[in-house]
Amino acid sequence: MPTVSDAPVEDYLIGVGDSLHVNVWRNPELSLSVPVRPDGKISMPLVGDIQAADRTATALSRYIETRLNDYVRSPQVTVIISNPDSVDFQRRVRITGAVSTPQSLPYRSGMTVLDLVLLAGGTTDFASLNNARLYRKIGNEIKVYPIHLNDLINKGRLDTNYSLQPSDIITVPERNF
Repeated sequence: MPTVSDAPVEDYLIGVGDSLHVNVWRNPELSLSVPVRPDGKISMPLVGDIQAADRTATALSRYIETRLNDYVRSPQVTVIISNPDSVDFQRRVRITGAVSTPQSLPYRSGMTVLDLVLLAGGTTDFASLNNARLYRKIGNEIKVYPIHLNDLINKGRLDTNYSLQPSDIITVPERNF
């Protein structure tokens, strides 16, 4: 099965609505369980508001340690994402355009282009099958990959049956008559 392997699946980024458990070793009064607020921040004793959204748990741990350095000698902080509510939108795949039912679905390991097309009920009679595209965000850039659905569905050519990654978007345009 072909892969578009320009980037590995990224580490989980904390999002709004996630529940975090922040443990400050040997300082139970500073340890807390807290949700990430709509502004992306959490509040902690001594240091106040801290931006949590769009950071990994490890990065947030290190940042909290630097903020606590003025108050605690050699702080050791562990952040555990106890309820990843924001994952629902971070780890979805989407298909739009000339398909029976455009979809936004939870990502599952092993998912391919063909799986997503089938879950969307297939293509419409007006689909321009060999002009479909896969859009993938890699870093701060969007990469676009051609998908030849006619070749895949009708001829069994698997060269564009890419393995999907979270946040991938497939578009199937309509034909020009």
